[in-house]
Amino acid sequence: MKTSKITIRSLFGIKEKVLNGTSVEITGKKGAGKTSILDAIRYALTNSSNRDLIIKQGADEGEILIETDTGLSINRKARNSKANVINVSDNDERITKPESYLKSIISTLQLNPVEFTQMSKQEQNRAILDLIEFDWDMNWIREKFGEIPTGVDYNQNILQVLNDIQSEKGVYYQSRQDLNRDIRNKRAFISDIAKDLPENYNAEQWENYDLQSKYTELLQRKDINNKIDRAQQFRDNYNNKLRGLQAQRDIDITSVENSINNEREQLKTSIARMKAEITSAEDKLNSLNEKFNDKVSVINANYNASKEKLDKDTDVASQYADMQKQPVNELQDDISYAEQMKKHLSEYKRMKDMQADLDALICKAEEYTEKIELARNLPGEILQKASLPVEGLTVENGVPYINGLPISNCSDGELLELCVDVAISKPSGLQIILIDGAEKLDDESRELLYKKCKEKGLQFIATRTTNDNELIVTEL
Repeated sequence: MKTSKITIRSLFGIKEKVLNGTSVEITGKKGAGKTSILDAIRYALTNSSNRDLIIKQGADEGEILIETDTGLSINRKARNSKANVINVSDNDERITKPESYLKSIISTLQLNPVEFTQMSKQEQNRAILDLIEFDWDMNWIREKFGEIPTGVDYNQNILQVLNDIQSEKGVYYQSRQDLNRDIRNKRAFISDIAKDLPENYNAEQWENYDLQSKYTELLQRKDINNKIDRAQQFRDNYNNKLRGLQAQRDIDITSVENSINNEREQLKTSIARMKAEITSAEDKLNSLNEKFNDKVSVINANYNASKEKLDKDTDVASQYADMQKQPVNELQDDISYAEQMKKHLSEYKRMKDMQADLDALICKAEEYTEKIELARNLPGEILQKASLPVEGLTVENGVPYINGLPISNCSDGELLELCVDVAISKPSGLQIILIDGAEKLDDESRELLYKKCKEKGLQFIATRTTNDNELIVTEL
């Protein structure tokens, strides 16, 4: 599709200008209005301009009408007192979404290819990537990643968006770096704790170890053993205690006997001296044997009571004296070991909590890795489905390549040829290219560019600054 007629009225300082459907070169001095013609065409096709004044001074409205050889008509009006209007029709059938339709038939590279050669590498890459047609929106991003990744300019081409998502400066990569740092720190903490734990430490065993019941059992064993020791000692001392009791009995009897004998001698002496008291003394003498027997009976009774108590105590001791002592050393060692093991429980639990945190961090880091890999793999899937504007175009890591070379490696001539190829890549698109400032190209490059346009059947409108005072339009 080519233009058959372009009519400009009261726009960008142009009172009225009409171009037919041929390729032309517009020449003249600076300020002659060459670029104004191209600006008017760009305005018609994009509804944008970097100029402050669009309508010619003194006019209420400006208009540009572009007609094509297929029946397409583009009529855009800029008005001072009313809203601007755009009317795009195809063989008199009005197109309901004119701005979207215009974007589909023209590319930015067609509107100023010379400017494209002077762009930075990043700007050139973006301009090329913007030509790749792939239908996507934020819902597509959310469906793929489960969210809308932050820190990304979504006004870019989808391939650049995906490249930003997976880049080292992207939120996923940076977040994964932070997680990996936390993972390393937690692993170090866990390692520090683990090296202080006994080998093959069984936390569950020592957490469930009933230390209190072991303490009770140990005390019970020690108490029984003490009773056994006392009982054996008591039994071993039985004969000595019995002899002591017997000796005390004999001593007490001897003491009584001596006391009686002394009393007897005194009485006998008294009898001799006191005849008058003989009868009384004899009666008393006769009662001494009974008194002696009574005292001996009391002594024997005390002896028998003490012996009976000793025998009872011996019987009690015998219950323990013949018992085998219970082992306490092994139980004591078990308790001591359990005490040491239980001291490690808090650190072990802290280590397990850290391990759980570490597992969660690793899982999150793996999730980021999956999303980074997804962003790296999606361009390949997209390029299999997308419509590429020119033959030989590939994309690697978000960077466009032409015939295996990055755009930055192309010469100005190759870049201009690329712009021409883009312009003719859509048979249904507008086959026109606007070349502003052709004097920036050397004569050979300019002639090659014009020739290539003609060979490709591409209409071009070029401007070139000369010393001519008048604006000259030359059909080529």
